[in-house]
Order: sequence, then C-alpha cells, then structure tokens
Amino acid sequence: MAKSPERIAVFPGAFDPLSYGHLDIIRRGARLFDRLIVGVGRNPEKQLIFTAEERVEMIRQQIHDLPNVEVRTYEGLTIEFVQLIGAHVVIRGIRDTVDLRTELQTASANLIVGDIETVFLLTTDQHALTSSTLIRQIVELSDQDHSGINRLVPAEVLAKLRQKLHKR
Repeated sequence: MAKSPERIAVFPGAFDPLSYGHLDIIRRGARLFDRLIVGVGRNPEKQLIFTAEERVEMIRQQIHDLPNVEVRTYEGLTIEFVQLIGAHVVIRGIRDTVDLRTELQTASANLIVGDIETVFLLTTDQHALTSSTLIRQIVELSDQDHSGINRLVPAEVLAKLRQKLHKR
C-alpha cells in the first residue's frame, strides 16, 4: 500500500510580537497537519520592532515541544514561499468578520493563482480581540507595569518587547 503524501501547511505572519493567539493557532495547526511551517515574513504596511531572526528565535523558544513544526523566514509573496517549500495549504487565524473579509479575498487569490488552499481557524474567545499592534501600543504607551499583558504574550516575549520599546 502506497504511503499518502505528507500534509504540509504554512502559517505565515509577521509575529511582531508573538502572542498567545499566534501560539494557539500554531499548536492547533500542528495537530491537523503532518508538518507545519511557521513562515516569518515582512508586511510592508507594518513598521516592525523585531528583526526576522529575533522573531524566529522567540517562536522557536515557545514551540520547542512540537516536533512537526519548524520556523523559517521568507521574503516576498507568501504564495511563492508556500510553493517553494512544497506545501498546498495556508493556515490563517480569524478573530472577527473584518479578518474574515480580508482573508477571504487573499484565500481566493491564492487558490486561483497558485492552487493553494486556505484553512481558517477561529481564534478562541480569549484571543479574539488581541492583535500584535494592540500589544505593542499598550507596552509602548503605558507608564504602568500592566501585569495583565502576561495573558496576551509569553513572559520572555514581553521582556524583549519592553526592552526594545524603551530603547526608542
């Protein structure tokens, strides 16, 4: 009996900073696919705080217990990265209807142009309204030590974020 082909998916993002919402999608995606590649990319519309190498290292520290997950950086279009590594699926987290509308457009283009499927994973309720932008704003603009932010990002990521933002 022939072995079925390995199911490889890509979870792309900027991960600047990595949040528990991202980690939730990574862990759930790892259960669904034989291999999950976390693609650390660059969104030209965002001003990034961490280098690609710093983001990769933060993710690797948090997923060391997931043997079927690897982290890679990429430049350019996500669809080209997905094709380059031989995957046929992109995973995207959906927080709300705004995300869904935007992601549907991208998913449709990926399917038409590159024959790449998209699997949408709904975020859990505790991560539904969390975004990396919001996390950065809270840390950067607040004079107080908001211990509640620990519920949004791992402690190691929060320490690095505070260090970066307070150097500015």
